[in-house]
Amino acid sequence: MTDSKVSRARGADKRRRLTAAAARVLHEQGVERTTLADIAGAADVPVGNVYYYFKTKDELVQAALGEHAARLADLTGGLDRLPDPRDRLKGLVEAWMSGRDLAARYGCPTGTLAVEVGKRADGTLDAEAGRVIRLLLAWVERQFRELDLPDPGGLAVTLVAAYQGMSLLANALRDPEIMTREGARLVRWLDSLAPDASAS
Repeated sequence: MTDSKVSRARGADKRRRLTAAAARVLHEQGVERTTLADIAGAADVPVGNVYYYFKTKDELVQAALGEHAARLADLTGGLDRLPDPRDRLKGLVEAWMSGRDLAARYGCPTGTLAVEVGKRADGTLDAEAGRVIRLLLAWVERQFRELDLPDPGGLAVTLVAAYQGMSLLANALRDPEIMTREGARLVRWLDSLAPDASAS
């Protein structure tokens, strides 16, 4: 491997580490309390190097949102291997439930970030946060559509809103069991849904 290829590979590795660290630290501390030095430390990258990859904290927030989108794509891509859309949806709920301790401590990674950037006056990042949530809504809607259920878009909003609500309550009350109980309720709800016979 040539020196330039080694240098590019190292640079790509640093950028990946900074992006992953930004997603984690911003989730744990919030945008306002997080410094570039916090993210550099979590990524084990000298703070001066951060500016080579990200000029501002907003660029790191955008990278963190990209990381959330990539994680969502990994999760839904894995669930897409299941043949039944109802099982895919239940798998999504189970994934949410498996993150109950993190949700109780910090809330939903994307949802909390969306709320925080949505309150800023400049409005530059809220569209990006909304894009990640729309990706989730679109995937969930596709599953409901495959199940031939009426109003798949509305059902998608119901399911994602339930997740956001249970994450918020688990965080506010510091009670991960809210995720467990409400997740089980969502699984039962998914099992109860049947195609609209009047539509056929």
